Amino acid sequence: MLELRNLHGGYGKITILNGVSFRIPKGTITTIIGPNGAGKSTVFKAVFGLLDIASGQVLLEGKDVTRQKPRQMLAHGVSYVPQGRNIVPQLSVYHNLELGGITAPDQAEVRRRIEAVMDQFPMLREFRNRKAIELSGGQQKQLEVARALLLDPKLILIDEPSIGLSPNLVQEVFATLRRLRDRGVTVLMVEQNAKAALAMSDYGLVLELGQTRMHDEAAKLLADPRVGQLFLGGHVDMAPAGHAG
Repeated sequence: MLELRNLHGGYGKITILNGVSFRIPKGTITTIIGPNGAGKSTVFKAVFGLLDIASGQVLLEGKDVTRQKPRQMLAHGVSYVPQGRNIVPQLSVYHNLELGGITAPDQAEVRRRIEAVMDQFPMLREFRNRKAIELSGGQQKQLEVARALLLDPKLILIDEPSIGLSPNLVQEVFATLRRLRDRGVTVLMVEQNAKAALAMSDYGLVLELGQTRMHDEAAKLLADPRVGQLFLGGHVDMAPAGHAG
């Protein structure tokens, strides 16, 4: 579904990614974990056209999409849910959903898709006229995910979906992502809550210093003592991993 080949890039003269390589299969959830500064969120920006790529390739379903802009990536079926709150708090739930489809040429189709995502997220239909700021943290995250679905994506990039949420709301959001996976949507997630995220994922990969250090089935990563070492602090000397999928 998505493949990165020896990707190098960063912001101007600052290099963050130092040869990231991995491949994720279609219809799976893959979680990226790693220490602060490892380049996790930067990977998403590279895929979505928000980063200066010095070398390497981004492939989507075998097609080279390296350095394509966000509007092009949306057209290719990639949606991006950045870290933090990305809603307009004073607008209603329904108007926030409308914003998710503002770039689509067929607004009648957007309205049909809004109805469809409200079927998937009944809470949004119940609160469609409520201001987004009045929703709970978990409900706001569901709104963000639902808005990302309006362009009927093949791949969703979601950055730190659990941030600021209680454990119960985290499980609610993770359940939403599993339902998307079961519908055939591919999910790539960055998450600091490593144990919980890997427990609900199909695959996981560990980034360190802008490189892929490990990439395997999520259950195998959970059982690997090196993953625990990485999060206890200090450098872990591991050769870059091969590809999964």
